[in-house]
Amino acid sequence: MLFTLLAFAVALGVLITFHELGHYWVARLCGVRILRFSVGFGKVLVRRTDRHGTEWALSAIPLGGYVKMLDDPEPGDDPAIAGQAFNHKSLKQRSAIVLAGPVANLVLAALLYTALNLAGTSEPAAILAAPPTSSLAAQAGIQEGDRITAVNQQPVQSWNEARWQLLDVMTSGGQAQLQVDTANGSQRERLLQFVPGEVGADGVDLMAEAGLTLAIPQPKVTAVNSGEPGEQAGLAPGDIVTRVGELDQPTASAMVEEVKKHPDQPLPITVLRNGATTTLTVVPRGQAGPDGQTIGRIGVMLGADFPMVLVRYGLFDSLSRGVSRTIDTVWFSLKMMGRMVVGDVSLRNISGPVTIADYAGQTARIGFAAYIGFLALISVSIGVLNLLPIPMLDGGHLMYYVLEAVRGRPIPEKWHENGQRIGLGLLAALMSLAFFNDFARLFS
Repeated sequence: MLFTLLAFAVALGVLITFHELGHYWVARLCGVRILRFSVGFGKVLVRRTDRHGTEWALSAIPLGGYVKMLDDPEPGDDPAIAGQAFNHKSLKQRSAIVLAGPVANLVLAALLYTALNLAGTSEPAAILAAPPTSSLAAQAGIQEGDRITAVNQQPVQSWNEARWQLLDVMTSGGQAQLQVDTANGSQRERLLQFVPGEVGADGVDLMAEAGLTLAIPQPKVTAVNSGEPGEQAGLAPGDIVTRVGELDQPTASAMVEEVKKHPDQPLPITVLRNGATTTLTVVPRGQAGPDGQTIGRIGVMLGADFPMVLVRYGLFDSLSRGVSRTIDTVWFSLKMMGRMVVGDVSLRNISGPVTIADYAGQTARIGFAAYIGFLALISVSIGVLNLLPIPMLDGGHLMYYVLEAVRGRPIPEKWHENGQRIGLGLLAALMSLAFFNDFARLFS
């Protein structure tokens, strides 16, 4: 729990602080006087004032930050100071300052995606299992061992890249053109026609529903217990099991069940070791099982032998892909919001802080690359959310500025007040729904 909360606090601290830095940088460029920039909220723990008169503060609650500008000058202020007030700036300058926060989050996401592409990540190869006979994949001619190399003319190196390229068409409907390398080495084209439907929040894997799943991995020996039948037979870490008894290409669970069926009986096991095939004979030791029956054990630990690929790109390709991934994520988010409005996407998909914190902890435990990918995704979400035309958000202020540009003068103060009430109500309803969904997931 503590680790999850720490990962969540770091995520919010980084992303919201970067958002506020966007406002700060552009405000400074426009000549606005910045009174305070705080990392965190609440009681100020440490502060320092720079030569521009800006107080830099570290506050007690590390869940983001804020920038405080001079909105209106005090009566009797020097004209030079009055000119540094935010509300005295031109419409273009005020719009740029407000827009800078969400844009900073999108820029951060692009940089994070770029860094992941540069550093490289180890991902499963897009080698497919045999699809169910009635699935879309089977109807398109997908066969066991097919490896996806491109989706709609976009080359893919891994299963993760294939999933991303298919995500939009799977949720919105349309045709997906897959280029695959078959198990016998030939190249084929497969066409899948997806039908748009309601996107629920029940965790259904749309790829699996279409019949697109990773090939079942072969069992891999990861450890051998000293003195046990596995060691005595010659099994070693790194061995990939290709046959157990009469079972050809068994899964790890099937291998375990086969071993259980042969207590104190010779059992041939064929393994792939350093590129060569070797058949060993192991005699599982009979032990009492949970139901009192005698079962066989050989004393080895098994893992999964997923074919993995290192996905890495050069500097310019990484930057291009980082920007493209950010734009695609923004567009996908907006489409999902639109489909949510018309009822094609369940409102249960809206998540709040509890779910986000849970994902923060999970990705941080998986590894640094997964956590960076999570930060990029949430950064895009913060940018998109703040651009929505809801009063109290950056997008709401931009909506006021558009009205000001159309009218040729600032909108009446009463409009501001009514807008604030409406915005507060909308945000309260949204947060209530998000918390409800969070706790429904937590207790379901």
